[in-house]
Amino acid sequence: MAEMQKIKLMSSDSAEITVDRDVAERSVLIKNMMEDIGEQAMTEAIPIPNVNEAVLNKVIEWCVHHKGDPPATNDDDADSRKKTTDIEEWDQKFMQVDQEMLFEIILAANYLDIKALLDVGCKTVANMIKGKSPEEIRKTFNIQNDFTPEEEDQIRRENEWAEDR
Repeated sequence: MAEMQKIKLMSSDSAEITVDRDVAERSVLIKNMMEDIGEQAMTEAIPIPNVNEAVLNKVIEWCVHHKGDPPATNDDDADSRKKTTDIEEWDQKFMQVDQEMLFEIILAANYLDIKALLDVGCKTVANMIKGKSPEEIRKTFNIQNDFTPEEEDQIRRENEWAEDR
């Protein structure tokens, strides 16, 4: 019967979102909050102050799709390092959002303690960077270069040992 229980989440912009309890419990933070407040979790909305409605809806969409996944264990860490940038097809499509939303999802996954979603978000960003020069990365993420050409040359000389040759 626990699978059918609904709970309410309150986003930072005061939107109330009703979600299945087992979906919400993909978040370690929400699961712990529900354990702490007990039966109150069934009647009152759980505040999620760091996540707005649009991002919370995206996170819930991901949790619904992955609700049957086994919980993450520490054994997965060694395995995930081997396939650092492998992302399931559904997750790749899910992460095809504008950069601001992508970074908001990563921040929300970190705040809500949803390790698998955080991993997918970080792998997506890693794939965006892979094989690009510093200039291409700056352009992709709209980052201003705050080094003068002289400073950049000096840093390159000091760190020659780290270059791939």
